[in-house]
Amino acid sequence: MSERVVVTLDGQVHDPDAPLLYADDLAAVRGDGVFETILVRGGAPCGVELHLARLLASAAALDLPTPDRDDWRLVVGLAVDEWTRTSDDEGALRLVLSRGREGGGEPTGYATVGPLHERVTRARADGVAAITLARGYSVDFAAQAPWQLLGAKTLSYATNMAALRHAARLGADDVIYTSSEGRVLEGPRSTVVLARGKTLITPPAEHGILSGTTVEALFQVASDKGFDCERSDVFPADLIAADGVWLISSITLAARVVSLNGVVLPVPSIADDVRSMVDTAVETIGDEVSDA
Repeated sequence: MSERVVVTLDGQVHDPDAPLLYADDLAAVRGDGVFETILVRGGAPCGVELHLARLLASAAALDLPTPDRDDWRLVVGLAVDEWTRTSDDEGALRLVLSRGREGGGEPTGYATVGPLHERVTRARADGVAAITLARGYSVDFAAQAPWQLLGAKTLSYATNMAALRHAARLGADDVIYTSSEGRVLEGPRSTVVLARGKTLITPPAEHGILSGTTVEALFQVASDKGFDCERSDVFPADLIAADGVWLISSITLAARVVSLNGVVLPVPSIADDVRSMVDTAVETIGDEVSDA
């Protein structure tokens, strides 16, 4: 049996090596759905309530039926129990909600748990070499064209994966998107954070980027430790001049950017502090979010 877990929204545990979706499921034929990815660490899922809140927001942006939090909490619990029954390792828990079959019917919902990709271990330990790539739209585009679903975590990731393959062909590990005005946006699967002294800065979600659950939790921890935390405009030159730059995500956690467009970035004095704060954030913050 594959080292994976599959649990559908009805609470049924499935053979991970058996087919699950119908051929006309809109997740497969149109990428018409939303998802979340959650770290499983120490036998528990991290920051579930923050991720469920974002799942609901993404579903609303796509006019999907409102997900029932209790149903998803049950599925998360079942999936994590199945994973920890046979593995003590960290895992990647993915929640998927699609519009369902093309011919109509109920939405499709399921959770999977699998091992972390080897790139995650490398990025955590060694950092990443990144390049900037133009995303091709203005920071005002999200407000002008809400149907583009900027800021929603949808299954339509073909462009993000193409950007990462392009970076790999150029010898880089990851990408930082920029707007048509040259402002820093986000990574294909991460949020950008830079440090200036004891100030942490990330671009604002209003620029049409995904609101990062891990950065939200990080900022809570960092504020308690005396850091100033800001959401403001960032330009590529700011990244080069910063004391440190990280790509933050719920699975990779804090991947330090070791070079940007071929320019080697110095090791910041707070590198260990940031790594520790992100670890604390994902393990302890976020599950007090209410159902409101």
